[in-house]
Amino acid sequence: MARVTIVTIVVAVAAILLVFELLRGRRLRQKYAFLWVVVAGVAAVISIFPALLQRASALLGIAVPSNLLFLVSLLILFGVSLQLSIEVGVLEEQARRLAEEVGAMRLRLEDVEWRARAEPQMQMGAGTASSSEADLDETGVGRGREVGLPQPVVDQQLLLRRQPRGQAAAGGA
Repeated sequence: MARVTIVTIVVAVAAILLVFELLRGRRLRQKYAFLWVVVAGVAAVISIFPALLQRASALLGIAVPSNLLFLVSLLILFGVSLQLSIEVGVLEEQARRLAEEVGAMRLRLEDVEWRARAEPQMQMGAGTASSSEADLDETGVGRGREVGLPQPVVDQQLLLRRQPRGQAAAGGA
C-alpha cells in the first residue's frame, strides 16, 4: 500500500471515531453524524480502491479523478452549509418570537404588579374620593400619580387590546 493510502485510511478512521465521540458526548446530532460517517467511509473506500474514483471520473467525463473528488467535496460542503443556514433561520425566527412573548409577558406582569400596588392605595382613598373614569387615563389604567405610584410601561398592542373595538380603528396609528 502506498503511503498516501495509509494516511487517508487513518484520517478516515479518526474522523469516524471523532464523530462517534461527539455523538456520545451529545455534542453532535444524529442526522449530522450519519452524513459525516458516510463521508469518512467513502473516503476510506476510495483510498483503498482508487480505481473506483478513476472509473467514476471517466464515466462523468472528468479528465483528472482528483477534480471529481473536489467537486463531490464542494457539493457536500455546499449542502451542509445550506442545511445549517436553513436551521439558523428557523432558530432566529423562534428566538425572535420567544423574545416578543417574553416582552409581552413582562408588560402583563408589570401591569398586574402595578394594579396590585395601586388597589390598596385606592381602597384607602375610597372614603375621600370615589374612583371614577376621571381617575383613568385613555388606556383605562389608573393614573397612579394621585397615589404616588409609577406609571406602568404599556406598549401599543396592549393599548389596542384595552380599547373598545370601535375606538381601536378610529384612534389607531
